[in-house]
Amino acid sequence: MAKRSTASGPGSASDRLPIRMLGDRVLVSLENEGERRSGGGILIPATASMGKRLSWAEVVATGPSVRQVQLGDRVLFDPEDRAEVELQSKDYVLLRERDIHAVAASRIDDGQTGLYL
Repeated sequence: MAKRSTASGPGSASDRLPIRMLGDRVLVSLENEGERRSGGGILIPATASMGKRLSWAEVVATGPSVRQVQLGDRVLFDPEDRAEVELQSKDYVLLRERDIHAVAASRIDDGQTGLYL
């Protein structure tokens, strides 16, 4: 199993975050929360009110007790249950592993959903 307790982001050593995650914490970088397109190509503005909608983010750091996600995974979580933090002038979201609803990663084999229940 790969060591996941370091807070290294993508890129060189100079891109590493000055933080060490503890316990089952996961630090994620939000994907674009702006305008999006529907399946039919209709542009939906960021200000459009919708029902409860989950968000996608990329994992940039994990604590030593995290078992189901790895650096670089895309995870699905509820944006209502989040704590935001700013590191090196960039916003991140701090989650517990149990608050992640699903994992979308190329390493997931057939028959595995990536869900952490």
